[in-house]
Amino acid sequence: MKNLPINDLDRHFKPLREELASATQRVLERGWYILGPEVQEFEREFRDCSGTSEVVSVANGTDALEIGLRSLGVRAGDRVLTTANAGAYSSMAILAAGAVPVFADVDPERLTLSPGALAQALVGGGVQAVVVTHLYGRMAEMPELMRVAKRHGVPVLEDCAQAHGARLAGKPAGSWGHVSAYSFYPTKNLGALGDGGAVATSLPEVARAARELRQYGWSTKYHVGRPGGRNSRLDELQAAYLRVMLPKLEGWNKRRGEIAGVYARELTGTDLMMERLTGKSDVVHLLVCRSNRRDAIRNQLLALGVGCEFHYPIPDHFQPGLAIQDRPRLAVTEAWCAETFTLPCFPEMTDTEVCRVADALRNAVGAPAVHAAA
Repeated sequence: MKNLPINDLDRHFKPLREELASATQRVLERGWYILGPEVQEFEREFRDCSGTSEVVSVANGTDALEIGLRSLGVRAGDRVLTTANAGAYSSMAILAAGAVPVFADVDPERLTLSPGALAQALVGGGVQAVVVTHLYGRMAEMPELMRVAKRHGVPVLEDCAQAHGARLAGKPAGSWGHVSAYSFYPTKNLGALGDGGAVATSLPEVARAARELRQYGWSTKYHVGRPGGRNSRLDELQAAYLRVMLPKLEGWNKRRGEIAGVYARELTGTDLMMERLTGKSDVVHLLVCRSNRRDAIRNQLLALGVGCEFHYPIPDHFQPGLAIQDRPRLAVTEAWCAETFTLPCFPEMTDTEVCRVADALRNAVGAPAVHAAA
């Protein structure tokens, strides 16, 4: 039986070959490859997804985080609060901006920044910005988080790299904070055929700063008016490809949600501590379960040809390369990172394949199958 990966980009992109080839030809015929019409149109079209009035495309999602922070005025030595359970991307961006990451624990159900932990961390001041990550496609508790941040006068950056198309109370992910950051890495819900990212905001001064920072800090050509600039530009080809895929995002997200529903039904009655897979406001990016036997379960799944990964096994404050001096105690974060594992979930999966994964997982945890074998 063919191995089933966590994600199958061949199945995802192959049906789009003609449209992608047409987009490629359009760019080649125009002969404009950087910051041209494709980028301008994609930025305009992506505003509806982000719910903001301005979108500034950049080279990748990590640059989007760093440029977003710099656009908020974060400077060297500033303290920026984030969570430690999302793969270290926000922490690396904070360090790249010359700032210092500080950590707060996550909510035990949503696995996103806990409003209570944020409130406690902001008492006494000393934090200049907050990064809120919508993890696995699930929206953080933005109304309460924004109330807490506003009370302390601290700006908020939303990390939407795993939440393209998610909404909460009718507002898209990316429109709650002062600025948001997106990744278009190929495996994202909206992915390019290479790297890409975007900064989104409805604050004109933040958008202006981001546009200058993505191109050397130029206020005008060859005039470096803003410190901290870099070369971080989405190219015309990737913008053209994203324009092909953006109209399909809603359908892809719907299918991911359906797959999560099948998993929820098939895995009922197991002793797995599964996070709530999706709510009305969420999308599904990664399909995550939890078990204190996760290593053994992963080995059994792999032996049966079922992909299984860990997202994310090492909390940021334990990453040796980040060299965090004062490690906080983050009980919820540390417990989840030690026991979390990820199942295959991508729009092209069939229900039969989902049941195959569920059967393998139920076998691994010693629970009987709940459906006839496919």
